[in-house]
Amino acid sequence: MEKFSMHARIASIVQEIPKSGIRDFFEIVQSMEDVISLGIGEPDFVTPWHIREAAIYALEKGKTSYTSNLGLPRLRNAISSYIQKKLNVSYNPKSEILVTVGVSEGIDLALRALLNPGDEVLYHEPCYVSYGPTIALAGGVAKAIRTRMENDFILFASDIEKAITARTKVLMLNFPTNPTGATMPLNELRKIAELCIEHDLLVITDEIYSELTYDQAPHYSIAALPQMKERTIVLHGVSKAFAMTGWRLGFACGPLDIIDAMMKIHQYAILCAPIISQEAAIEAIESGAPSLHKMHHAYSQRRNFVTEFCRQLELPFSFPRGAFYIFPNITETGLSSKDFALQLLQEKKIAVVPGTAFGEGGEGFVRCSFATSMEKLQIAFEQIALFIKERK
Repeated sequence: MEKFSMHARIASIVQEIPKSGIRDFFEIVQSMEDVISLGIGEPDFVTPWHIREAAIYALEKGKTSYTSNLGLPRLRNAISSYIQKKLNVSYNPKSEILVTVGVSEGIDLALRALLNPGDEVLYHEPCYVSYGPTIALAGGVAKAIRTRMENDFILFASDIEKAITARTKVLMLNFPTNPTGATMPLNELRKIAELCIEHDLLVITDEIYSELTYDQAPHYSIAALPQMKERTIVLHGVSKAFAMTGWRLGFACGPLDIIDAMMKIHQYAILCAPIISQEAAIEAIESGAPSLHKMHHAYSQRRNFVTEFCRQLELPFSFPRGAFYIFPNITETGLSSKDFALQLLQEKKIAVVPGTAFGEGGEGFVRCSFATSMEKLQIAFEQIALFIKERK
C-alpha cells in the first residue's frame, strides 16, 4: 500500500505558490538577538492614545457583537466623507463601501469577485508581495510590467498597452508604491485612464499609503478621473497612516455591483470585520488628523536622513516620494539581493529585505523601511556603510 502523503493532497495551485519572501527572511531574523530591522513595513509608532481609548470605551460599553456584513454604518459614513475629501470621489456609504479585514482581504475579495479562470491581471513590478499569488489563487493569470529606477519606478501607459491581450481584464495599481516609494504624475495617470477606457479594463487601486506623500506633493487617485469611478475599486485602510496594522481594518469603495459581489464572498468567508477595530477606525478617520500629521513629519525627517546617507554611500536609488521605504541598488557590491541581505544580517545584525521578494524586477535592490526611530536608522546605516566599505 502506498504511504499516506498529505502533501500530495494539497491543491496544486497552493503548492505552486511560494511563501512570502519577506516572511521567509524574517524567520531567520527572529532567530537572532539584537537585530535592528529595517524590514517589516510597519510604523514604529504605537496607535495614538485617543484611538486606543475609543476602542477601550467601546469594550466598556459592551460592544462585542457582529456588525453588518458591510460594516458599521457610522464607519461607512466616516469613510465616505474621508474619501470625498482625500481623493475627490463620492461613494454612497449604504451600498458602495465595504469594510474589510485589512486591505489584504480587499485585494482578495476584489480579484475573486471579478476573475474567471484564465483572465489576465496586469500589475507593476517591483510590487507588494501578495499581488501575484493572490491573482493566481483567484484563478487569474498574473502579468507583471517592469518599472525601472531610472524612470523613478513610474508605470507608463505605453508599457501597459504592450502587455494588453484579449484576455486582459484588470489593471492593479499601488501608488505610492511598496517597495519603491514611487508616486504617479497626473499626466501619466490620465494616459492610463484613457487606455483603460479604450480597452475596457477594470482597475483595482491599492492606496494604503496615499496619506504618506512628501514635499507637499498631492496624491492622485485614478478613480477621480473622468469615466473611471464606474470601473475602479479603491482599496484603503487605517494601517499605515494611523499606525494601526494589528487592528486589521481596511475598506473597499466602488460601484454597487462590485461591492455587492465582494460582500457575498466576505459574508461567507469572514462575516464582518471585528467591531472593536471598526470603533477604533471611526475615531482614527474622524479625529486622527493631528496624530497623522505628527507621524508624517517624523517620516519626512527620516526619509531625508536615509536618502542623504545613500548619497554619501554612492548607492544609486530613486528618491522616494511616498510611503516609508527606500529601495537602493546594491549591484556595485557584487552581491545578489539575497546574499547582500543575508550577509548584512549575519555580520552586522541589520535586517533589510532582498529586492527579489518583490518580484524579478527587484534583483539588485534591497528594501529599507524608514518607519523606525532616527537612533536606530543612524546605527543601521552606519553598519551598512561599514559593510559596503569592507566589500570595496
